[in-house]
Amino acid sequence: MWNEVSQAAGAAARIGELIAVAPRIVAPSAPLPLPSPARGEIAFDRVSFAYPGRPGEPVLRNLNFRVAPGEVVAIVGPSGAGKSTLFQLIERFYDPSEGAILIDGVDVAKADPQAVRREIALVPQEPFIFGASVADNIAYGAPGATREAIEAAAKRAAADGFITALPQGYETQLGERGVTLSGGERQRLAIARAILRNAPILLLDEATSALDAENETLVQGALEALMKGRTTLVIAHRLATIVNAQRILVIDGGGIVEEGDHASLLAAGGLYARLARLQFETGAAALTGEVEAAE
Repeated sequence: MWNEVSQAAGAAARIGELIAVAPRIVAPSAPLPLPSPARGEIAFDRVSFAYPGRPGEPVLRNLNFRVAPGEVVAIVGPSGAGKSTLFQLIERFYDPSEGAILIDGVDVAKADPQAVRREIALVPQEPFIFGASVADNIAYGAPGATREAIEAAAKRAAADGFITALPQGYETQLGERGVTLSGGERQRLAIARAILRNAPILLLDEATSALDAENETLVQGALEALMKGRTTLVIAHRLATIVNAQRILVIDGGGIVEEGDHASLLAAGGLYARLARLQFETGAAALTGEVEAAE
């Protein structure tokens, strides 16, 4: 018993150290209020950023762009170009080294971080599922939501079918990190969360990258329903999923190197056209191989 007490004391000390860490991102003494009702406009004004551990290696350099309320904008580029960093800055997990990020005209560094994050719904590449009921997992972003609202969100996310097939339906207890669910089922729960949250800004971070074709079709349909009427930023490696975006920003080396819709960027023959050619030719070759193997 003394050995167990000693181990517990050490663990408790480490937890205490974590709790005592002062957060770097805090609300200002007099935070600026965000407009109500929210419009969902996002603007990057000459933003540069380097992670605290690598101050001499900027990830973003003098970034300027604006996303209008209700607009769907895709962000593409090579790995390490700074795409995910954009999302972390919008959510104010970090502050930019230079410049400002504005939501509805308000600098997020001068607003309350909780107020900023209430305006945002995120569907990540790897959604976190808690060891709780299905209903609790969906309601995570909207505490106090009614059962009717939870079920309505699940239906819009094309998740109601597999949920009702579970042993206890919406009261089924899920394993930690959703080990009892498939990748597509976890993604649809994350989309249901975002629908229930009903925020004016939607961030989609590779939301379909790990899915098979059948699950991707279900998830893509749910995402299209979710994006209607919301300002949406989409990070995508698979360019086939964003060909209908109103605007595509191509990021490389921490800056925007190309901007336009799918057709105009293909015609320009730049980085986007090269990435698209590689993906679509590889996909066609893989499909041909599958057909030949089946024959």
